[in-house]
Amino acid sequence: MSAILSPRPLIKENDVKATLLSPDFLRVSQPKTFRHSIDVYLKDSNATGNIYFARHFEWQGICRERWFFECVSADMLQSLGVFITKEAQQKYVSETFAFQKIDCEVNTFGVKHCSFSLLFRFFVGGELVAVGHQQIVFANKEKKIARLPDHILAKIREYEVEKGE
Repeated sequence: MSAILSPRPLIKENDVKATLLSPDFLRVSQPKTFRHSIDVYLKDSNATGNIYFARHFEWQGICRERWFFECVSADMLQSLGVFITKEAQQKYVSETFAFQKIDCEVNTFGVKHCSFSLLFRFFVGGELVAVGHQQIVFANKEKKIARLPDHILAKIREYEVEKGE
């Protein structure tokens, strides 16, 4: 095997500099973030108008299901198996009240072949009011942990952030 060396460069130096400094080349791909809004009513609150803490877990479920439906698989992969919530946590940053609009952002982190975690951030008027996560495991129809299909893993990774973000 031999190589042919060209006496002149195939790409001019200025072309290389322009390519390396172009906005498209410098752009680091950012993960997608799923957003869903929830309206809060009196039924969600106690007598003083504070929102019951358990509602945040309900909202995690609502946002998780909407994310699966819109972004991953509308049938929730029911023909292949089930998603199991292995762990869930919620940290409350500040109180929420009836008639506020809760905006939820969902991302993934810790994506592996059979599991991943969902990160939930809840905002009111742009201010963080709660943050939580769920670890999700995929199991086949026999309820044994199974590998997620590659095309589903690719969709899940589109939303992946570092855990600390």
